[in-house]
Amino acid sequence: MLVLRSTVFQILFYSVTLVQMLLYLPVLLLPRKWGWWIPHVWSKSLILLMKYVAGLNVEIRGRENLPSVGYIAAMKHQSAWETVGLIPLFPRPAFILKRELNWLPFFGWYTMKFDQIPINRGKRSEALAAMMETAKEKIADKRQILIFPEGTRRPAGAEPKYKFGIAHLYKNLECPVVPIAHNAGVYWPRASFMVHPGTVIVEILPPILPGLEAQELYDTMIEKIETASNRLIEEARSADNPSPVLKNIPASTGA
Repeated sequence: MLVLRSTVFQILFYSVTLVQMLLYLPVLLLPRKWGWWIPHVWSKSLILLMKYVAGLNVEIRGRENLPSVGYIAAMKHQSAWETVGLIPLFPRPAFILKRELNWLPFFGWYTMKFDQIPINRGKRSEALAAMMETAKEKIADKRQILIFPEGTRRPAGAEPKYKFGIAHLYKNLECPVVPIAHNAGVYWPRASFMVHPGTVIVEILPPILPGLEAQELYDTMIEKIETASNRLIEEARSADNPSPVLKNIPASTGA
């Protein structure tokens, strides 16, 4: 049954995405402000698929911690889930993403339309300067900059490997950083076809306000995200039908 539900979900995931990208094409000709509902509708439709097809629910905690000004959302990266499931939290999100995604048919048209932040990983110094300028514009416009500070997905419970780039952003933009923890990797593991039933718990932590040194921000952010994420993994362990993925995660992770 798990294989069947996961297979149906994966097929519907990509099918629904393709159909919506085609359906909303005319909106790309309109002003951007009239199309911000598109990423939210796409995300919410996939969240419903996860719930009713794969049996994967979501619980959001700490919405009151999201500022009304422009800010950086620093999100734990364990799964494909958070690239979709967290979008409804942000009115006008701006992902920091590799520029090659802009070149993809259809998907890239939407990333360009909704003014995301592409980065050329091949030219590090030039890319960083360009990203800073673009990010400043987004913060001034009270948008939300979404970043996965680890850069790539890490298995739930694995040793974290955070990049220092977010600390440079924080110092240059002088805006809050909102740490966001979750346990999605327990249910939809990194690089896995299987989606296990259960409830992903997301915890939006209190913002880290401007004024810290870069290293202090970096250390504080990691401590907050990792402590909360490990605690949420342990909370998943106490569910009525815990995910089998937890068998590969030492219980001491959440200690």
